Amino acid sequence: MQAAGDVVVPRNFRLLEELEKGEKGFGDGTVSYGMDDQDDIMMSSWTGTIIGPSNTVHDGRIYSVKIHCGEQYPNGPPIVRFVSRIVLNSVNQQNGTVEPRSFPLLANWNRNYTIETLAVCRRSSKRRNACT
Repeated sequence: MQAAGDVVVPRNFRLLEELEKGEKGFGDGTVSYGMDDQDDIMMSSWTGTIIGPSNTVHDGRIYSVKIHCGEQYPNGPPIVRFVSRIVLNSVNQQNGTVEPRSFPLLANWNRNYTIETLAVCRRSSKRRNACT
């Protein structure tokens, strides 16, 4: 819900901001994302790479994800699908899709979250409550 006087950035402007940030890089370099198809004028199809966090069973592993930002994004969550095989409670083992009901960040999505929020949420104690 937007407070009175808040400016709502249109979907494509928001996605352009996210693309710019993803292309410039951020954090410690263990997460990256960008457009899957540069000709996608709706900016719906994204791809990402996540290097597993240190000191976990995923340490050093490289995971590829596909992210679909539908027409409702950023008001509604994106659809996230692991291309790489990964065993997590929130991931459907048949198709790699992250189940929103099992992943609190997606289940409780708000328009302030971004693709970056989603990609790095397991790495940040600041965001841990929304991610776990």
